[in-house]
Amino acid sequence: MAVIPAAGTLPWRRRRGRLEVAMVHRPKYDDWSWAKGKTDPGEAAPVTAARETLEETGLQVHLGRPLPAASYTVLDREGQPATKEVHYWAAEVVGGSGALENEIDEVRWLDVVAAHDRLDYARDRDQLRALVRADAEGALTTWPVVLVRHAKSRPRDGWGEDDRGRPLDARGEAQARALVPLLASYGVTRVVTSSSRRCVDTVAPYAASVGRDLKLRDGLSEEGYAADPSRSEHHLHRTLERGRPTAMCSHGPVLPALLGGLRDLVDLTTVGGREADRVLAEAGAEAMGKGEALVCHLVSTGRQARVVAVERHPARG
Repeated sequence: MAVIPAAGTLPWRRRRGRLEVAMVHRPKYDDWSWAKGKTDPGEAAPVTAARETLEETGLQVHLGRPLPAASYTVLDREGQPATKEVHYWAAEVVGGSGALENEIDEVRWLDVVAAHDRLDYARDRDQLRALVRADAEGALTTWPVVLVRHAKSRPRDGWGEDDRGRPLDARGEAQARALVPLLASYGVTRVVTSSSRRCVDTVAPYAASVGRDLKLRDGLSEEGYAADPSRSEHHLHRTLERGRPTAMCSHGPVLPALLGGLRDLVDLTTVGGREADRVLAEAGAEAMGKGEALVCHLVSTGRQARVVAVERHPARG
């Protein structure tokens, strides 16, 4: 059976001390559900989730922690059965006009009890329950640290110059461009990178798109890490102290140390904690792919920071 990928969000807010979520009404089906839509060819699911939320609700969101996915049978355009797989994220509204499109005639903010009763599909309650549980655990308000392995670069063989100046190849440049909407969906505002050109060129398109300066760090380069491995840990700790949505771009030999440092912060008592630990361990053991982004969702900052969810997104482009 064919699979139709889709993605959406549960925008949430706190009003007069009560947790509320935004739901949409589709007049075509006369149903209440979450903002969602089909993934465009080559599009990463988080990009779909943020885009579809804006298109359906007029609300611009930044994604938070992932929520349970939904899978159910629908009919495709040819009238044949297909499996629709929808990935969801908790999300916070950061802007937008609130103007509705034709498919949606109403967006309503409801407290979680009223939302539970209003939903037309039992499968949509899985995401709501996960969001409520995360809130009860103090793990709903999160901020991201995104580890990025530099995109595909020209091979070392035949370069003949200082390796730190080795640039991306054409495929790597496409991977760098594909990172722009992905990092934007999480609201990244700070970009820290190895001083090596292949890392700089990987995240420079995103930094330019949001008008941010790159923070170049020799300690995240292969050469700097080889000279003093503690420097990469220092840069991670500084990021945790700042508590700002951050992308950190580095190299294959350096990333296991950063992944290990983040794994030490995993809160195994929260929903998603054990899965986060597994994903970080797997990424450290098998090596992240070139152009891959690993998103860690954290609560609190500094020494109190803890990881409550992790996602991996392979390179695109």
